[in-house]
Amino acid sequence: MEWKKLLSKKRERESSGRQKPADLRSEFEKDYHRIIGSASFRRLQDKTQVFPLDKSDFIRTRLTHSLEVSSLGKSLGQNIGENILKYRRNSGFTPQMKEDISHILECAGLIHDIGNPPFGHFGEVAIREWFTANLPKLTFRGGKVEDMLNEQMKQDFYHFEGNAQALRLVTKLHYLVDEHGMNLTYALLNTIIKYPVPSVGIREESGNIREKKMGYYLADEEIFRKVTEETGAGNCRHPLSFILEAADDLAYKTADIEDAFVKGYISYYTLEKELAPLEREQSTQSASAFLPLTKLHRLYERGMQKNVSDPASYAVKNWIVSAQGFLINCATFGFTSNYDSIMAGTWEKDLFYGTFGEKLMDLLGDMAYRYVFSSMDIYRMEVAESTILNYLMDRLVHAVLYYDTGEKQGTIDRRVVSFISDNYKNAYRICAEGRSEAEKLYLRLLLVTDYICGMTDSYAKRLYQEMNGII
Repeated sequence: MEWKKLLSKKRERESSGRQKPADLRSEFEKDYHRIIGSASFRRLQDKTQVFPLDKSDFIRTRLTHSLEVSSLGKSLGQNIGENILKYRRNSGFTPQMKEDISHILECAGLIHDIGNPPFGHFGEVAIREWFTANLPKLTFRGGKVEDMLNEQMKQDFYHFEGNAQALRLVTKLHYLVDEHGMNLTYALLNTIIKYPVPSVGIREESGNIREKKMGYYLADEEIFRKVTEETGAGNCRHPLSFILEAADDLAYKTADIEDAFVKGYISYYTLEKELAPLEREQSTQSASAFLPLTKLHRLYERGMQKNVSDPASYAVKNWIVSAQGFLINCATFGFTSNYDSIMAGTWEKDLFYGTFGEKLMDLLGDMAYRYVFSSMDIYRMEVAESTILNYLMDRLVHAVLYYDTGEKQGTIDRRVVSFISDNYKNAYRICAEGRSEAEKLYLRLLLVTDYICGMTDSYAKRLYQEMNGII
């Protein structure tokens, strides 16, 4: 892969070519302003990161998480770009490319979760499980829906994925000027495709990170092919996707610990206990390694010296900042030390693999699972969220089955379909033109997931209550 192609400025709809004299922005800076000004981006302020519908203004939402990923991605891009220049890893790499990489990653961080449904990653699980349980039961004109759909269509629903939905939203559903969505640059679009395989190409057991999940729906295969052919990435991961993923993992794994501390799920002493075995292991490997427990103790002592009211809180929150700095360096090393494999498309792991940060990242993720995601509070919320999403899926799928077929719909089904955004219905009509009956049915089922993924947590809850007469 070559940076000149990887950083493609091409868009689906090209401009007239006449640059306004006063507009000195690069194409990637224009992407940034398109994203910031979009309704889809604003909706992230009312979507769950970990704690749904939380009243605290400290706890992160999808919006604040995306801003953090954007910031970390930009920092990683600057570090890695500077390393490529300094050590002349690529003779064709220029300072402008370093700047472009930083802007692309800044934008990618903002939209990497823009396709996620309400209620966080549990929302994705609930939608997948709904299709697994209900798609085999659906009938259309006397036949089984499952028999009408081809294998990839079915697997798209059984492996429903927010990453694939993000590509769909920014290229089709954000209907502002025309059917090309936000009309973002190909370099940016390729960066957010973390898994360049279809639903029938998922191979979780392979150990290759690119095959862990699907990156695009069958309905969006054409734009996937256009983008990856233009950038030269093909079916390989775009190099910037590794950096975006590292920024995402770094952001949520450290933030989950901080949010869990603020919510009372873990304490200073919990973190102290969890870090002790890792410190013993790290200290035997290298004298220069980041010693997480020692750092936590020093920050607590500093808090005591400063006479802060809560030295434990001071220590934990500042430890998070120190850990992020350490992990940024680890991800930078992970990319630059495996540079040739990444550029050849043969690197199969994440950027923390084999670095001193790998076990710390694993520990943080494991702590979040044990202390937060497996707690009774979260389980209760997820049961309620499942009830909401299952009901909405039931009613919406039933309503769209005969939408746009010429057959008469029931009164309630017509009203339910009217709830769906005109943007999504416009996208459906454009994609459905000239398609077979089975393809149109597939697109109508996608219309349901499009609508649900566009919902905020509050809207999903409110719509459920209204449809059930709960005033």
